[in-house]
Amino acid sequence: MRIIVTGSIAYDYLMSFPGKFTEHLLPEHFSRVSLSFLVDSMDKRRGGCAPNIAYTLALLGERPLLMGTAGQDFGDYRQWLDAAGIDTSLVREVPGKFTASFFCNTDTANNQIASFYTGAMEHASELSFRTAGKVDLAIISPNDPDAMRQYVEECRVLGIPFIFDPGQQCARMSGEELATGLDGASMVICNDYEFELIRQKTGLDETGVLARAAMLVVTRGEHGCRVRTATEQFDVPAVPVSRIEDPTGVGDAYRGGFMKGLASGASPDVCARLGSVAAAYALEHLGGSSHAYTWQAFQARYEASFGPLILS
Repeated sequence: MRIIVTGSIAYDYLMSFPGKFTEHLLPEHFSRVSLSFLVDSMDKRRGGCAPNIAYTLALLGERPLLMGTAGQDFGDYRQWLDAAGIDTSLVREVPGKFTASFFCNTDTANNQIASFYTGAMEHASELSFRTAGKVDLAIISPNDPDAMRQYVEECRVLGIPFIFDPGQQCARMSGEELATGLDGASMVICNDYEFELIRQKTGLDETGVLARAAMLVVTRGEHGCRVRTATEQFDVPAVPVSRIEDPTGVGDAYRGGFMKGLASGASPDVCARLGSVAAAYALEHLGGSSHAYTWQAFQARYEASFGPLILS
């Protein structure tokens, strides 16, 4: 299956705060917040939603195509992606711009405060599915909002099955933009907080979303996920982890695992379980692509949590 993964390509600057953010937020002063958190550590990692999703797909035996824009500092990252089994031929490097950057501070309760520098990502709308060749499945993950709107429309016009994954851009996009992204999607995926934003901005509950899209997947952290179609509903638990290292990229790994199931013709509940296993590996490591496993190890972990793996 020819899978195209669109979304942000970025470097992650990951910091850890040895306390809880909530202990420093004063409700009576929400109208004027001025806070600085002294962190214990900082790591620079390869990141971005699209590479993280593509990395999991590659670990699971697919060869996804990454479509996005990066900056003049992307050279080493491209080489690493190519070596990992990801096709970067659709990635455009923008001269005179730096690759987008994600600055994320995580506290001891795994709450996160983050900022995102757009950089070369603002040119993502200059790319097009019209020149990408045959596409069997695409995911439109968080990216420049103009590019996301464009990709949704192109997928609909070209008849490309697409997953709408608005993610962090739920806060930026209007209700009309979000509702347009839902229309005709093979699947909509978000976490429970993002779904609440979608609900508030569009006025659509789960049933309303499913009137526009074929499937809705809502992830709920340690509480697992819920998968709904017009006729079915599944609640899939999270896979136990040996340690919690960093939540960054866990949702992206879930998406990669779910898409592996779709590429293999698996049922929605099996797809969700594959996503849960992939997410567990990411949660046990720092960053979205610092972990690795074989298919045999992945399958054994799946079967330890869910029983025999049947893909089609």
